[in-house]
Amino acid sequence: MIDQVTETGALPFTVQPKSLLDQESRYQPKLCGLRVIESAQDNGLRMTVKLRDYQVRELLSLTRFFGFCAETFSFAVNLLDRFLAVMKIQPKHLSCVGLCCFYIAVKTSEEEKNVPLASDLIRISQNRFTVHDMMRMEKIILEKLNWKVKAPTALHFLRFFHSHIQEKVDTESKKILYIERLEAQLKACHCSFTFTKLKPSLLALSLLALEIEDQHEYEPVPSLKEALDGLQQSLNVKAGDLVCVRELVAKCLVEYSSTKCQKPNGQRLRWMISGRTARQLKHSYYKIAHLPTIPEYAC
Repeated sequence: MIDQVTETGALPFTVQPKSLLDQESRYQPKLCGLRVIESAQDNGLRMTVKLRDYQVRELLSLTRFFGFCAETFSFAVNLLDRFLAVMKIQPKHLSCVGLCCFYIAVKTSEEEKNVPLASDLIRISQNRFTVHDMMRMEKIILEKLNWKVKAPTALHFLRFFHSHIQEKVDTESKKILYIERLEAQLKACHCSFTFTKLKPSLLALSLLALEIEDQHEYEPVPSLKEALDGLQQSLNVKAGDLVCVRELVAKCLVEYSSTKCQKPNGQRLRWMISGRTARQLKHSYYKIAHLPTIPEYAC
């Protein structure tokens, strides 16, 4: 049975943070596994940071292509990082693992009528494996993650914190923090391995802190700063930790394209192909060889 995160919306704010934080620790990627990835050499035999980040960018492209919600992308990244942190996989299997994590997230977050066929996902992503390979991999992922799918992600915390701050400030101040922009910046952070080892709540709080700091340079907004300080205190986040992560976020956003950050979902991508290409894709699908069995060695 798939284990999903407990909803906390009906709880009072004094209780909600503790409830979310208690769940957060159970859905974090294992640090020992992440360190193995971080120390791996780029020789084509082991998972590396570079390969992980490339795969996440592929998932972001698929999310935009289908017009899926931000939750789908965040859940897919969470599943991918957690699985990579407990299983040693070869780079040749990464695309199958990534697409399966994406498919699980789609079926968890999207309306049933919007869930594409697995065969369509394979063809559109131009991967070289079969539906059978994908179904087998999906089962392995779910089993290794103990069927714990819908985790409290950084997006979950970001929306919760943003909503709380908005309730504490006046009408004019509410217009300063745009959740769409914050979510776009979070997507950029997801594409960097740097943030896999951080708690989602700290990453979300750091995004808000950076945005409030940037806005404060142009126009003093003491009410926003006060609301953020109150939130930080209620979460027992050390000032030094917040400053450190805020700087990491700022560096990440500078490196990431500002245009992509601010307008990640401006328009759905369209898969424009000729009839001849479509026939070739359809025929080539049945010629794809099955993937070899994946060794299931835990980290």
